[in-house]
Amino acid sequence: MNNWFKNNGTHLAIIAIFVVICFAYFSPVLQGKAPAQSDVIQSKAMQKEIMDYKAKDGKGPLWTNQMFGGMPSYQIWVQYAYNGATYGIALITKALPNPVGTVMLLLLGAYFLFIVLKVNPWLAAAGAIAFAFTSYNFVLIATGHSNKALAIGFFAPIIAGIILTLRGKYWYGASLTALFLALEIRSNHIQMTYYLFLAILIFVGIEVYQSYKAKTLPALGKAIGFLAVAVLLSVMVNASLLWTTSEYAKETNRGKSNLNSANAEKGAGMSKEYAYGWSQGVGETFSFLIPSLYGGKTSIDELVKPESNMYKAVAEITDGDQGQTIQAIQSLGQQLNMQEYWGEKPSTSGGYYFGAVICFLFVFGLFIVRSRLKWWILATTILFILLSLGKNFPLVSDLFFDYFPLYNKFRAVESILAVIGLLVPVLALLAVKEAQEGNIDQKELVKKLTWSAGIVGGFALIVALIPTLFFSFKTSNHAEIVQALTQYLQNNASIAQKIANGLVEDRISIARADAFRSFFFVLIGFGIVWAFITKKMNMQFAFGLLSLAILVDMWQVDRRYLNNKNFETKSTLENYFQPRDVDTFIAADKDPNFRVFDLSISTFQDASTSTFHKTVGGYHAAKLKRYDELIQNQFTKSINQDVLDMLNTKYIISQDQKTGSYKMQRNPTAAGNAWFVGSVQYVKNSDEEMKAISSFDAKKEAIVDESYKVLMNSKILGTGEEGFIKLTNYNPDHLTYEYSTAKDVIAVFSEIYYNKGWKMYIDGVEKPYFRADYVLRAAQLEAGNHKLEFIFHPTSYYTGEKISLAGSILLVLGLGFGFYTENKKKKTLKA
Repeated sequence: MNNWFKNNGTHLAIIAIFVVICFAYFSPVLQGKAPAQSDVIQSKAMQKEIMDYKAKDGKGPLWTNQMFGGMPSYQIWVQYAYNGATYGIALITKALPNPVGTVMLLLLGAYFLFIVLKVNPWLAAAGAIAFAFTSYNFVLIATGHSNKALAIGFFAPIIAGIILTLRGKYWYGASLTALFLALEIRSNHIQMTYYLFLAILIFVGIEVYQSYKAKTLPALGKAIGFLAVAVLLSVMVNASLLWTTSEYAKETNRGKSNLNSANAEKGAGMSKEYAYGWSQGVGETFSFLIPSLYGGKTSIDELVKPESNMYKAVAEITDGDQGQTIQAIQSLGQQLNMQEYWGEKPSTSGGYYFGAVICFLFVFGLFIVRSRLKWWILATTILFILLSLGKNFPLVSDLFFDYFPLYNKFRAVESILAVIGLLVPVLALLAVKEAQEGNIDQKELVKKLTWSAGIVGGFALIVALIPTLFFSFKTSNHAEIVQALTQYLQNNASIAQKIANGLVEDRISIARADAFRSFFFVLIGFGIVWAFITKKMNMQFAFGLLSLAILVDMWQVDRRYLNNKNFETKSTLENYFQPRDVDTFIAADKDPNFRVFDLSISTFQDASTSTFHKTVGGYHAAKLKRYDELIQNQFTKSINQDVLDMLNTKYIISQDQKTGSYKMQRNPTAAGNAWFVGSVQYVKNSDEEMKAISSFDAKKEAIVDESYKVLMNSKILGTGEEGFIKLTNYNPDHLTYEYSTAKDVIAVFSEIYYNKGWKMYIDGVEKPYFRADYVLRAAQLEAGNHKLEFIFHPTSYYTGEKISLAGSILLVLGLGFGFYTENKKKKTLKA
């Protein structure tokens, strides 16, 4: 044991330093606080019904009616109890306070990769800090994209496992790859996993080419075989997650349109306009080096300071009143988009800053690194930058969007830069490693180091001294904004131009300050590495200083996006959405399954109402396609009362724009939980079905696609007027009804149709049902007094869980054997 501590003392010391760094950065967690993450707050609202039933039954339901009329809970919250990776993720997220666990994952995963690359531990610590503290990671944490940050955290150890396998450590490397890939998939951010897969595809391609040249294809083939088994094993572990996600994805707004109308999206996937909404600007790539070159996040924080040029200009029309001036700037920011950020994204919470020291060392790596990893990193970096540009460079983006499998399923293409956030520090630290090994002449090293500092630092200095040489600091619609501002100021063109000029000057000042800052850090990095190369500084001391310089550099920028102000007490976060009087009144209604239409919020982009009610609206990036089409066609231009009725919308909430008070209106025509209809109108396709529900009486007729005719016998149908049907027991994924009718009838249920798991039983016998009114369930019911049940029991989940259990057991066995073989090799070598 003493030998173990002695052999691993440096690693343990570095891990302890990582812990101290994390708790120092996130010091509010020591006071019992947690970050107020907007997406997490929204997620808790989405999960309300799921968690209520989990607390009651011990297991969360696989379906929730809390938003969008009802949807699978697959992408909201699901237990996946037989997936071993579930407990690995829980260990990361629960063992340490949020978000310390996530940042520790980023640090330790990257540190492991650098150690596998045979980098000095203290230098590896610098690389781990550079990757973990990349600004995008902290932007994700601040906004609550927790799954995304976790998925990024597994990038490094997955690559490390692959490298170990390629080195001939087949069982050890492959088992680690399987473990970390299983955890990556379980993080449940398929987009990030997909981007990592693209990078690994390029990596393997280069390895195959190099192996072919070196005539070592058999050894590579063996390694790839082990890695293929590792991939298969990680997929097995996540079978239930992947199966349900794949099945559900086809039915969501990422799937194929059901409509053929002119305004419907054609084909599978999302529209390019939607997918490219958040495209990286061409000039914004220089924010890798100068963080606020494009203004940083969408904000007016710097503009409302009395020393800002825009503030001074606006103060002229407010007679210098501070409150009115700030209010006016806020208004201009909201209405005319006059903010610090001047790129073309609709909004941004922050950019991609890789660090001035790291950018300088990256260029140095391009000059001196001899490993073929350089060519992988360079090729991947160039391709991914081009893909991140989206609509700003469609030549490459469109090629992938149109032809590369699954690429069109993802939005916010700029997210691919997260992979570069790892690759850039890797090449940067490999450059220092190369210099450390002493295989390159000292004079040559110094010369290339100077060139690198001159290129990177020189660019930063040019921006600092002559910022408008390369950048305009104006949005593409700047002229239109000035024109709109002139009208806003009652045609006072002079003051409008002065305010606009002040805004541009402020953006220049922000960029100039960061450019000087980056230049300064490049000089520091140059000085440390130069002193190390010329042996004027001890290696370990130099690596320690380099780590400190990188940490200070990244820390300062990260604090702009995530700082102590982002933290709140846990009690505040748990009770973030407080019930209004209207919510309390509606909650008194004991009907277990009605819906609420809340007009006081952005109905279909806000999950807050889901905290208290089952809602027609909500917020989710992957809602059911049919429901999304219903929203676009029946609620966008005007609100269709008939559709509200068929969704059993019992209450409508609105807000008085003058007084701010909330109003609640009871909807007397709500159709109820289920009802019998007197007639059926058949339609040929979804377009006709959508048109038919634009104006109809939901309680009297059902609109049904003619493909379902085989499930009905119109000759024996009654009107159902003399019978009844009522909901007697409610559970989100198990609904029980009682009904009585003298003749067979057509019943419509105010439940969302999803045939990938919902089954209908009458007196315990499974019976067919069909879709009606575009999104609802309906069925022909036999005469008499009967019990009817809808049970959500998807094969994709329950069979998938059995496969997950088998995969988890095999993974544990594989890990055990992998560590055994590695330990045996080490003992043999020592002997």
